[in-house]
Amino acid sequence: MPGSSLADLVLLRHGIAEPRQAGQDHPERPLTAAGRQRTQRVMEALVQRGLRLDRLLSSPYLRALQTAELALEAGLAPELAVDECLQPGGALETLLTPWDGYLGLVGHEPDLGDLACALLKCAPGALVLKKAGVIQLRRSAGQWQLQALLRPALLIDDLSC
Repeated sequence: MPGSSLADLVLLRHGIAEPRQAGQDHPERPLTAAGRQRTQRVMEALVQRGLRLDRLLSSPYLRALQTAELALEAGLAPELAVDECLQPGGALETLLTPWDGYLGLVGHEPDLGDLACALLKCAPGALVLKKAGVIQLRRSAGQWQLQALLRPALLIDDLSC
């Protein structure tokens, strides 16, 4: 990697979307109103905790784009780019060219969880993202480490006793 050997990868699963019709996935399924509200709260919570991304890439599917737009509105990233590799079944690993800083990917399961497992060298399926969930990985000296696996409830629900 140029400059230094430190990089963070933040994997963001899209929020809750309208149900599939006839069991078929559809690229134009939008977030539900509740999914939009919950995702907005997750993005705001990430910003409140000090997370900022240098780059944000999104799947071209509507529900992922809406999730990425909420990240922008919350101030999580300065700009958004769409990448076909982030659509379901895409070649996510091709997005991992060397970089410094914080890269965010907005996409789908099981692809995001499988990417995290491949980087961490753990069993496929060991990391699963809830809708609007977050996995944060850090690469230091060529090794990937899990920094966080966050369900939306951990970020936005009142967990006080």
